[in-house]
Amino acid sequence: MKSGNEKSVRRIFIASSMMFVLFLVAVALSIPSVSQAKSAKEIDISVDVALEKFEKDVKGGKEFLASAKGVLVFPSVIKAGIGIGGEYGEGALRINGKTVDYYSTAAASIGFQLGAQSKTVLLVFMEDEALKNFRGSSGWEAGVDGSVALVELGTGGSIDSTNIKDPIVGFVFGNKGLMYNLTLEGSKFTKLVR
Repeated sequence: MKSGNEKSVRRIFIASSMMFVLFLVAVALSIPSVSQAKSAKEIDISVDVALEKFEKDVKGGKEFLASAKGVLVFPSVIKAGIGIGGEYGEGALRINGKTVDYYSTAAASIGFQLGAQSKTVLLVFMEDEALKNFRGSSGWEAGVDGSVALVELGTGGSIDSTNIKDPIVGFVFGNKGLMYNLTLEGSKFTKLVR
């Protein structure tokens, strides 16, 4: 016969296990599979909205993007995890305002994390060589194949492109504007066929 303490521990274990399984199911349903992959038109519409928000929220954003050699936009990167996490998103590379390729981004992480969030990621290529190397790779990884300088501005902040000397500049937006203390290191970017 089991003691009351053993029964309590067992109930807590079963309840925790059930919650973990439910969380995994929710995460699996929120990450697009191949059958749920967005069409090129859906991605382009989302990219347009993300770029409009960037230009509206960041003073000098429109001019900054105009000086770029290319802009890779991921309108919605979903990150979810419980101890072990992952993120995934689909986006488009624009050169001279036109979509030239579609990409996915994916990353995994380990550490304290619980829940899910969506963010918008922009990679701005300021030099032709950086853009050429990115486009020529079969799978480009931030921090390995090239570094990305993340810009941290508050909502309503401005960009002074004369002070930005990095070949690739990154911006990460949440619901309330640019996000802080983030890294794109380890994020893998892979060309999609659309």
